[in-house]
Amino acid sequence: MLKVGLTGGIGSGKSSVARRLSERGALVIDADAIAREVVEPGTSGLAEIVAEFSEDVLTPEGALDRPRLGEIVFADEAKLARLNAIVHPRVGARTEELMRRADEGTIVVYDVPLLVENGLTELYDLVIVVDTPVETQVERVVANRGMPEDQVRARIKVQATRKERLAAADFVIDNSGSPKALDARVAEVWAELKRRAATR
Repeated sequence: MLKVGLTGGIGSGKSSVARRLSERGALVIDADAIAREVVEPGTSGLAEIVAEFSEDVLTPEGALDRPRLGEIVFADEAKLARLNAIVHPRVGARTEELMRRADEGTIVVYDVPLLVENGLTELYDLVIVVDTPVETQVERVVANRGMPEDQVRARIKVQATRKERLAAADFVIDNSGSPKALDARVAEVWAELKRRAATR
């Protein structure tokens, strides 16, 4: 099994790369998607969050009100730590469950937004960084998510710099060009991942 960390800044197109790797046969484990899954209505994760933070963090439909919870925890480090203590073990357990289903020769790609920021490079055999110029990141997020430009730049500011990410990369996938160019580069990287997996 080859464990690959995939990361990139907001608006870099990391999800597009993850999708292309999945289409080629990688088992993609999306940390953000799992974090949402383990706190869906009816889960023990959501029940524990409500016990900790009250029903104020629920929408009228009974789902987790993420913006409201974010307002609470990002203003208080102790509360953020309590939230992480609820969510992270469940994400870890779910990840392990997915891993156990994987065949021996599987290439497992972990889609981890804050891989460099959290010092997680040592957990992976290889790290792929999806790289895009900052101005392109800003344009994409404003256009695709409707986020105000100042908020996009604030998020970029608290993430790792391009230089820091690139320093951690075994492979760099430039996503500043056309979809066709991205396809070609992903194909090159996938061929190399398969070669590495075969020789392990």
